[in-house]
Amino acid sequence: MKRKTRKSSKRKLSIRKIIGLGILSLFVLFIIFIGSVNIGLWGKIPSKKELSNFQYQMASEVYSADSVLIGKYYLYDRQPVTFTDFPKDLIHALIAMEDERFYEHSGVDIRSLIRVGFKTVLLGDNSSGGGSTLTQQLAKNLYPRKERNKTNIVVDKVKEMIIAKRLEKIFTKDEILTNYLNTVSFGDNTFGIESAALKFFNSSTKDITATQAATLVGMLKATYGYNPRIFPYKSLGRRNLVLRAMYNNDFISEEQVAQYSQEGLNLDYREFDYNAGIAPYFREEVRKEMLLWIAEQNDHTDYNIYTSGLKIYTTLNYKMQKLAEEAMVQHMTKLQNSFEKSYGSNAPWLKDKKLMEKIAKRTPTYKRLQSSGLSHAQIIDSLSKDKQKRTFKSWQEDEETTASTMDSIQHYTKFLNTGSLAVDPSNGDILVWIGGINFEQYKYDHISQSKRQVGSTFKPIVYTTAVEQGVSPCTYFSAEEIEYDNLKGWSPSNSGNKNEAYLNYSMEEGLSNSINTIAVKVLEQAGIGNVLDMAKSMGIEDKLPNEASIALGTGEIKIIDLAQAYTSYANNGNHIQPNLIKSISNHKDSVLAEFKPKLNEKVAFSKETSQIMIEMMKSTVNSGTAARLRNTYGLKNDIAGKTGTTQNNKDAWFVALTPKLVHITWVGLDQHEIGFSNTNIGQGANAALPLFALWMQELNKDKGFDKYTKTSFKKPSSSVLEALNCDPVKRDGFFKRLFKNPNKKKNKKFNG
Repeated sequence: MKRKTRKSSKRKLSIRKIIGLGILSLFVLFIIFIGSVNIGLWGKIPSKKELSNFQYQMASEVYSADSVLIGKYYLYDRQPVTFTDFPKDLIHALIAMEDERFYEHSGVDIRSLIRVGFKTVLLGDNSSGGGSTLTQQLAKNLYPRKERNKTNIVVDKVKEMIIAKRLEKIFTKDEILTNYLNTVSFGDNTFGIESAALKFFNSSTKDITATQAATLVGMLKATYGYNPRIFPYKSLGRRNLVLRAMYNNDFISEEQVAQYSQEGLNLDYREFDYNAGIAPYFREEVRKEMLLWIAEQNDHTDYNIYTSGLKIYTTLNYKMQKLAEEAMVQHMTKLQNSFEKSYGSNAPWLKDKKLMEKIAKRTPTYKRLQSSGLSHAQIIDSLSKDKQKRTFKSWQEDEETTASTMDSIQHYTKFLNTGSLAVDPSNGDILVWIGGINFEQYKYDHISQSKRQVGSTFKPIVYTTAVEQGVSPCTYFSAEEIEYDNLKGWSPSNSGNKNEAYLNYSMEEGLSNSINTIAVKVLEQAGIGNVLDMAKSMGIEDKLPNEASIALGTGEIKIIDLAQAYTSYANNGNHIQPNLIKSISNHKDSVLAEFKPKLNEKVAFSKETSQIMIEMMKSTVNSGTAARLRNTYGLKNDIAGKTGTTQNNKDAWFVALTPKLVHITWVGLDQHEIGFSNTNIGQGANAALPLFALWMQELNKDKGFDKYTKTSFKKPSSSVLEALNCDPVKRDGFFKRLFKNPNKKKNKKFNG
C-alpha cells in the first residue's frame, strides 16, 4: 500500500515538474520572443529619440481673403491642433469609449488585456474589444501595420506595446492624447480631429459640441460603417452609445444623456476635394503658383505643398466667389437651354459625324490607342463600346449612365463654357475666378490657359492709342463700308440692318455702339504699330497680329491678360499685375512670404486719356451695346464697359469697369469649330454680360460690399468734358449725299 502511495506521489511530482517546466519554458520563450521583438529581429522599432522627433504629414490649407478655409493640398488630410483646442466633452467621450483607465496605466493596460483575453478565449465573446490602450492605438497610427495576416498580429501587438511604453516615458498624458487625436483616421483620407470636425460639421475642434464630439468618437470603431453622411441611422445609434459611456464614467448626467440623445446629427458636410468645393480652378492656379514658389526658394528649405502644413492666404473673396458661381449656374443653365433649342435637330454634335471623330482624335484615349498600333476605324469601334460612367448632366446633378466614349464626346461637346474674373484694380487682388463650368469634367482653365479672339473688347485699346496720338474725341468718322484694295479687298461691315452710308459718328458714339467700320478707321489714325505698342505697355505680352483686322479683335488673348490691360484705365494709365496670393505661413503661423501689389512703373497713357476712355465706355453702358445693364437689370452703379462678339459668333465677351472692379466674362464652346447659331444668342450683351449683371445685383443687396458698389468715378476735368462735348452723330451734307452712291462700296488703300 505504501509502495503504491509512493509511486503515485512520485508520478504526481513528475507531472507537476513537467507542467512547471513547460510553463517556465513558455515564459522563457515568451521573454525571449519579447526581447527579440524589442531588439528588432522582427522588424525595426523606433527608438525614444525617433519617437520624440516624429513629425506629422500635414495638409496645406488655402484661405480666402475673408478667412474662409476654401481648400487643402495633401497626401493625408490632417491639420494638427493643440491640447487646449480640445473641448472637455471630446476628451471625456474618447476616454469613456476607448480607454477608461487611460490616466491609470503606463501605456499597456494589463488588467484590460486579461479581461479581454478571458472573455474572448474562455467565453467566446468577440465583442469584448482588443484591449489596446489609446497609447497603443497611437503607436499603430504612427507606425501602421504593413501586413494584416494572422501570423503577424502577435508581433504587431507586441511592437505596439513596446512603442506605447516608450511613448509614455517621452510624452505626458495630455501630449499622448494630442498626438492621438491629430493622427487618428476618420476615413476618406481624413486624419486628425480638426480635419474631421471641419469636414463633417464645418467647425473647428475647439467649437464642436458634446453631441458632435460623441459622433466623431463613435466613428473610430468603424470609420466607414459609422460614417454619419453615409449611414446616419447607424451613426446616430453609435453616438448615443458614446453618450451612455460618458454617463457611465460620470462625465455627464443622465439628464444630459436624455437631452443630447434627442438631437439629430446636424451635419454641415464640406468635402475638401480637388474636384469639388468652391473655386476649384482658382485653387488649382494657387497650387501651380505654390509649386513655383517652393522651387524658387534658394535657402535649401524642404517645404512640400502636400506635407508641410503651409497656410496660404489668398486674395479671393469667398462671398463674392460664391455669388459669382451661383450667378454662373443661373445664367448658363438658361443660356444652354436656348443654345440647344436654337440648333434643334440640326446641331453639329448630332449631325456632323466627321466633326465628332475629329474631336475624338484630340483625346488622350484616342492617342493612346493610336500609339498601340490600332487603325482609326478600330479606335472608333473601341470608343463606341458602352461602359458605366458618371456624367455631368446639368449644374444641378450628375448621373450614373451607360454610355460609350463617343457618346460622352458628343454629350460634352454641346456644353457652353465660360471664364469669369474679377480684379481689384487698386491692388491687383483677384476677387473672383471661375475658369469653367465644371472642374471635374473640364479641367482646362479659360482664365489662365485659354487664348481666344477678344472681339470688340480690344477696341478701347485702339481708341486709347488714337487719343494718345492726338486724335480728338470729337473727330467724326464715316460709318460707310470700305473695301481696302491693299488688304485683298477686305471690307469690314457693321452688324444690323441700319443704313449708315450717310452717317458720321464721333469716337464716343463709334465705340459705345461698337461700329466696326469706324474702329478700322480709328486704327488708321492711330497706326497699327502704335496700337501693338500700346497693348504691350498695358500688359498684353502675347504676340498680336500685325494687321488691320486687329481693330476688330482678331488677336487671341488670355482673360487674365485682358484684365491686366483694363486695370490701366482705373490707374491713370498704369496697369497692375493680378495677384492670387497675399502671404504664405508655416503651420506655426510664422510668415514665410508676403506679396505686394506690382504696379507697372511705366505709364502707358496719360491721366486725361484715361478719363476720356472711361467716359466713352460709360456711354457703352448708358446708351450703347451694354445698355441692358440699365434697362433690363436695373443697375445704377457707376459702370463703364465693353461688349465683344467674334467672327461667326464663336466668342461672347463683356468687360465691366467700375472704380473698384475690373470684371471680365467670356462664353463660348471649347471646340472652335462650333459657335452660337445666331448673333442674338451669341452676342456679348446676351451671352456674357448677364454673368456680371446678375452678380452685381447680388453685391448691391449686401452692405458689406459697399466699398465696391457705392463708389463713383472721379469727375472728369473740364478739359476732358470739353473734348467730349460734341454731337454724337453728323449726317452728310446735301451735296455729299448727292454725289455718293450708298449701294457701292468705296475703294481705297489702308494707311495704318
